[in-house]
Amino acid sequence: LLSQFDPDNTGYISTEKFRSLLQRHGSELDPHKLEVLLALADSNSEGRICYQDFVNLMSNKRSNSFRQAILQGNRRLCSKALLEETGLSLSQRLIRHVAYETLPREIDRKWYYDSYTCCPPPWFMITITIVAFFLYNGVVLDRFVLQVSHPLYLKNALLYHPQLRAQAWRYLTYIFMHAGIEHLGLNVVLQLLVGVPLEMVHGAARISFVYVAGVVAGSLAVSVADMRAPVVGSSGGVYALVSAHLANIVMNWSGMKCQFKLLRMAVALICMSFEFGRAVWLRFHPSAYPPCPHPSFMAHLGGVMVGITLGVIILRNYEQRLQDQTLWWIFLSIYIIFVLFAVFWNIFAYSLLDLKLPPPP
Repeated sequence: LLSQFDPDNTGYISTEKFRSLLQRHGSELDPHKLEVLLALADSNSEGRICYQDFVNLMSNKRSNSFRQAILQGNRRLCSKALLEETGLSLSQRLIRHVAYETLPREIDRKWYYDSYTCCPPPWFMITITIVAFFLYNGVVLDRFVLQVSHPLYLKNALLYHPQLRAQAWRYLTYIFMHAGIEHLGLNVVLQLLVGVPLEMVHGAARISFVYVAGVVAGSLAVSVADMRAPVVGSSGGVYALVSAHLANIVMNWSGMKCQFKLLRMAVALICMSFEFGRAVWLRFHPSAYPPCPHPSFMAHLGGVMVGITLGVIILRNYEQRLQDQTLWWIFLSIYIIFVLFAVFWNIFAYSLLDLKLPPPP
């Protein structure tokens, strides 16, 4: 094909030859890909098309140059919106629904709809939810949740405790413990309803990064701002994902075509507010194990901060390389600086401030 349409080996195909190719073989292509190819032809004012961009499209790969060619095109991709298509199977309707829930542009929604194969499936969020929460608590602890009044609540190797802050794994493993069934229930619901669709679109690597970054920021925020309190629950990671998703919807409000988006935002905010309010109330409620207070609520705020910074950048740049985004490096640098500050704070501040910490469990 390259030798036929590019005999001089320049790496480009003339727009005229490209259109003749589409006319001859357009019926063999997926309608959405054909539409994007036409937009690619219309977008170029130099009368030629990069052959590599054509290869990228046909092999389901997109480069920044290809995306810019489409976005700057004179022809808008509006002949038929994905939402108007009929006769779709249940799985196709689910993929279309996820596309409209998470992506603000029609070109990205069509691209995702055409290229998504459910391989790999959204394994990270499902694994964290089922294995971490239910399997560990149900099989190992012989109960699905530990109330803060339970004798084993503090006596386990998972939760973060200020006296045991040198055990670095506790800054992550505290997500496996929850302070009550309502705490566990709300986190699981938000995690599955928001996290699974986001992972289907953005992949496990990006979503797991946001989640883990929120978890670490949550425990470190507690160690800096609420130094005497323990931490349990996955709210840091959950709030990072949910806040990033809600912020992405607000920032791209006109492009988000999901039904009842205002109602969905209201429900998510109500659930988050209820869970956060409960955490604040519990923190100042008399503890069942004085002098150790109840779990801190600062992990929620740490997760939110990660969500509206790193999370928004990740969700906004669908399938684009993050290393090319200036804001990504700015927010990543801020996050790394915070982590380093918190590490040194944990090493030196506790002894310098001469705090009276609760005894180890």
